[in-house]
Amino acid sequence: MTAPDPTRRRFLRLAAAVPAAALSVAALSACASNDPLAAQARAGDDKNYVAGDGSVTEYAKDQRKPPITFTGTLYDGKTVDSKTLLGHVAVLNFWFAACAPCRVEAPSLKELHDEFASQGVIFYGVDLRDEKGTAEAFEQTFAMPYPSFNDQNGRVLLAVSGVVPPGAVPTTLVLDKQGRVSARILGELDKSTLKALIQTAAAE
Repeated sequence: MTAPDPTRRRFLRLAAAVPAAALSVAALSACASNDPLAAQARAGDDKNYVAGDGSVTEYAKDQRKPPITFTGTLYDGKTVDSKTLLGHVAVLNFWFAACAPCRVEAPSLKELHDEFASQGVIFYGVDLRDEKGTAEAFEQTFAMPYPSFNDQNGRVLLAVSGVVPPGAVPTTLVLDKQGRVSARILGELDKSTLKALIQTAAAE
């Protein structure tokens, strides 16, 4: 989908505000910087994952697709319906444990959750590959404060087909209060960029 000119201009402003990738990596917490798969990502080795290109797409309000609808199961067995997200800005991060850039960006996701949770922003991970033990080990390593869907059956991924390419992990979506995709980061996210996208959606 081609965004209108105002959206393009807003994206350019966001891009200009984002610090260099090297600075972002240097600012990661010790657990990420000492993690061997995170080091692999910083070295540019894409072993064990198919990386996105790092592009950011922001969709104008009148250009968004209908709200996404799904029912997914968290690793603790709880079932979540997408209807529970309505009225909130939501962040969906698609990941799996052996994905090196997923490990690099995990501390940023944790920090953004801690910053925005009190404002009603909802975060969920969507794990596309892992069994429960592997997913829980990842969450414990990075002290992730929000749950993840066990999406080995692809139900959540199917709900956003056409927005999230099947092989592009990580991918992060921001949903507006109507449940529509307002922004997408395809590949390893930058904390400042995602923060700006969340703030934009929250201000609508």
